[in-house]
Amino acid sequence: MSERVRPASPRAQPHTTDRSGPDVRTILTILRGWVVSGTRRVAHLWRGSLQFRVVTSTMLLGLVVVVMLGSYLFSTISDGLEADRTESAKIEASRLTSEVQATFEGSDRTTSADLNLLAQQAIISAAGPGGDTERFLIFTRGLGNTNSNVVPTTYTGRVRLTSVPVELRQAVRDDPRHQQVTLIGIPSAQGDSTVPAVVVGSVVDVPLAGRYDLYAVFPMEREESTLALITRTFTIGGLVLVLLVGAIAWVVTRQVVNPVRRAAIVAERLSSGRLNERMRARGEDDLALLAKSFNEMADSLQTQIRQLEGLSRVQQRFVSDVSHELRTPLTTIRMAVDLIHDSRSGFEPAVARSAELLRGELDRFEELLADLLEISRFDAGAAALDVDATDLRDSVARAVEAARPIAERWGSAVTVSNHGPTEAEIDARRVERILRNLVVNALEHGEGRPVDVAIAGNDTAVAVTVRDHGVGLRPGEAALVFNRFWRADPARARTTGGTGLGLAISLEDARLHEGWLQAWGEPGQGSLFRLTLPRRAGTPIAESPLPLRPNDAPPVPDEPLLNPRPVSLAPGTGPWSAQVGPR
Repeated sequence: MSERVRPASPRAQPHTTDRSGPDVRTILTILRGWVVSGTRRVAHLWRGSLQFRVVTSTMLLGLVVVVMLGSYLFSTISDGLEADRTESAKIEASRLTSEVQATFEGSDRTTSADLNLLAQQAIISAAGPGGDTERFLIFTRGLGNTNSNVVPTTYTGRVRLTSVPVELRQAVRDDPRHQQVTLIGIPSAQGDSTVPAVVVGSVVDVPLAGRYDLYAVFPMEREESTLALITRTFTIGGLVLVLLVGAIAWVVTRQVVNPVRRAAIVAERLSSGRLNERMRARGEDDLALLAKSFNEMADSLQTQIRQLEGLSRVQQRFVSDVSHELRTPLTTIRMAVDLIHDSRSGFEPAVARSAELLRGELDRFEELLADLLEISRFDAGAAALDVDATDLRDSVARAVEAARPIAERWGSAVTVSNHGPTEAEIDARRVERILRNLVVNALEHGEGRPVDVAIAGNDTAVAVTVRDHGVGLRPGEAALVFNRFWRADPARARTTGGTGLGLAISLEDARLHEGWLQAWGEPGQGSLFRLTLPRRAGTPIAESPLPLRPNDAPPVPDEPLLNPRPVSLAPGTGPWSAQVGPR
């Protein structure tokens, strides 16, 4: 128990003396956070509110004008008060000098003691009530006076000879016929501050004693009080004026900003599909004209959109109806073509070859019909997902196996590499169709070279890339490959029976999954298609686990040779890559 009550060692004492350190740092951190938060809020208001910018700018400019005008007026009034005080001080000092000189000239005293007494009486008499309520006199022997009779320095009030600048005394000595004036600082009546004062120096000839200096000191306390009052008035009036200007600017800008805000709200509602929204147009001013013009534009857009919607519905219905109506005769034609194709061995060579061509074109026609029906379902918004947890590797394997006959025909080797877990909530049928289209497209344009398929996943997404080493894509074509019936080379023959709708359907399937289908390509370097799907349905994709630009592709300017995760470019931002994301 005795060890627990031992005093702390000297080494432990410094820790008890620094307890205020963390508290101070914590307070500074909190203050810094408040300052940063306030600055961000002001910056957000400045960027997001036109009215705030106008009012703030008006108040700042008004403050600058008030400060400049107040400074000018203050300087002018200060100079005027100083000039008036100096002029009155010179007149009063001239009168005092005349009185003191007359006192000495009218006296018949000849001894030093009499002169001393006379000097004190004269200065005290002159310092009494007169033109100014308060003044101080200093009577002293002038510089250069060598007379043997000396009259001691006489003071009235709290100002002493040490307050008089030497330069002023020298000026009085050098020019005794004129008054010499300067400004000095003297202690205030309370003694806690300094007030400016006007000092006027003159010469008095003392009989039997020679030339003496008389300095009249006139404090400028009233002028200081006047300037302080003017300063307070200017400050309060300036602040009130700035606030009034800000209030006026707020009222004026509100009359302009409110209609603009209403126009923005109506525009947002129009963009969201509420085509019947309109602005209120009252009066005949410019804002009313803007509202009327906006409403006329909205009416025109609504009419055109409705016309386009009607035309689109007619086209969709036409495609759907034609596709369905073609199925019955197509079934009959299929039966007849199969019969003719099975009997081709008994035909002449030309007729047998015609039977084979007829069956191939009929296959393409059936595929085109099926794709048109699928496109019509997408256009009508009738497509739906049947989501289930699926391993993407199985879908890739089935798509590659389905494309094996085409790969053998072209002599292309298809390799598949896997990087990490690839399970995701997807519609397996639609994803397999996307992958099959991508693999077939790569084989068709790969010119017999190898086709590489890569699979990878991360926390939010799974991805598949299909890379060929064929002709590639020219600048700008990466943004067009997903268009319906678009072909990179119109003169290129379709030997595998493609319909021109495969990539367009694949894009719609990817969008239905809220995923990405992107393309990259360069002439002579081949092309790469990347499918990125969310790992869980409804979860946004943060980043694709596979790069869009291959690592073995030649680097573009200002790009390193190895870029494991390059950023895909949106359409129009680069000549060789494109991103077609969810709508």
